[in-house]
Amino acid sequence: MEIKHSHVVLDACCVLNFCASGHLIEIIQSLPAQVVVTEVVRERELLTLQRLADENNEDTNQFEAAMEKGLLAVTDFNSGSEEETFVNYVFELGDDGESATCAIAVHREWAIATDDKKAISFFQREAPNLQILSTLAIVKHWSEAANVSSATLRSVLTTIRTRGRYIPHRNHPLLGWWEDMMR
Repeated sequence: MEIKHSHVVLDACCVLNFCASGHLIEIIQSLPAQVVVTEVVRERELLTLQRLADENNEDTNQFEAAMEKGLLAVTDFNSGSEEETFVNYVFELGDDGESATCAIAVHREWAIATDDKKAISFFQREAPNLQILSTLAIVKHWSEAANVSSATLRSVLTTIRTRGRYIPHRNHPLLGWWEDMMR
């Protein structure tokens, strides 16, 4: 997978899926770009991950370790125009995390990683020049770059499906790959 931008901004859904996989650090290390989350997503994800900590504290540990190692940077709005765009996007999308992710990506010309169909459609209209990645595209890239065995990949995808509650939509371009790997 070629990433056409210097940075990839992860939306909350991707962060949760990668943490759920148990391989967050390895997955983001495989990406040939700086991986970032917005401050809005970080605040929300830490709360969500802390709520999940009763089940498995490893998710929170992975997230914090990725930030400590500089593999996952946190960014916030650095201009009034980014904040204004964020407010406008909240009106359109109805979600703070996706809106912050999109606003920062648009202003800085960074790629975005999200699985939210509404956000993807909106982002394609707002910034058709920017690359949109998905959980599956990134996991597939990681599995190929790290030469992950079929059994491990099936386990990771199963964990993302159960713990991350993720299932690709019926028109997802990698649905066939997902189905093949899940067999």
